[in-house]
Amino acid sequence: MDRSGPHTAVSADGTEIGWWTSGEGPPLLLVHGSLGDHTRWDVLRPHLEPHFEVHAMDRRGRGASGDADAYAIQHETEDIVAVVDAIADSSGAPVGVYCSSYGGLCAFGAPALTASIGRLALYEAWPPVNTDAHEPPDGVVDEMNRLIEAGDPDTALQVCYRTFVGLDDDELDEVRSQPSWPARVAAAHTIPREVAAFPQFGFDPEVAATIDVPTLLLIGSDSPAWGPEAETVAAAIPDACVEVLDGQGHVADLFAPELVSDALVPFFSTGS
Repeated sequence: MDRSGPHTAVSADGTEIGWWTSGEGPPLLLVHGSLGDHTRWDVLRPHLEPHFEVHAMDRRGRGASGDADAYAIQHETEDIVAVVDAIADSSGAPVGVYCSSYGGLCAFGAPALTASIGRLALYEAWPPVNTDAHEPPDGVVDEMNRLIEAGDPDTALQVCYRTFVGLDDDELDEVRSQPSWPARVAAAHTIPREVAAFPQFGFDPEVAATIDVPTLLLIGSDSPAWGPEAETVAAAIPDACVEVLDGQGHVADLFAPELVSDALVPFFSTGS
């Protein structure tokens, strides 16, 4: 379907945040993780567009969005709120929000800041319960920074996929063959700051308790570190459930988009 954009909203710190729109139906905002921009949804989006008006934002520092000198996850949360509120004002309806990976970390505090979120789905995308388990291996961030400063963000991105996502050679080749790869490479300079921030922003049950909307936590059966965390997070959110996608790892929406959409469509269609 035709896509329009970029549309823009101004975040609390004055940074412009862009997003792209396609499809028809109730509004659904997609918030990507560390590795790319709104184009990372190009594999999943066609499965959602017949059911929803899909809005795919560029998180700050990427694509159509601006950035600021000082980085803080709170700014990213405010970015999501600004986009959600703009979409809700335009559509006249509450906005569903689906996040992957680091995008969910950014969105975790958003329901406490806006009444415009109707439902929230997170794919292995919440503050880490066990921060030690998410500490980067020694030297990886330095290696990524060295590669980026040397003008080789492509290799830096490959290091990230192998180290943090756990892709093997064949899976990495498949991701690199997708049209979204150049945008992922262009965003590589933002990854080290997020790798450093992730383990410092641990799970807080009091923040989870402020998520007052129905919440779906998705995990892959091949992502063992996320399973126990999902149950802990779900127990702290007033209305949450966990769904496991068999045979999937951390990036199921890239390798099995139909499976992910089969979980998302009924969840976000309920009550719409």
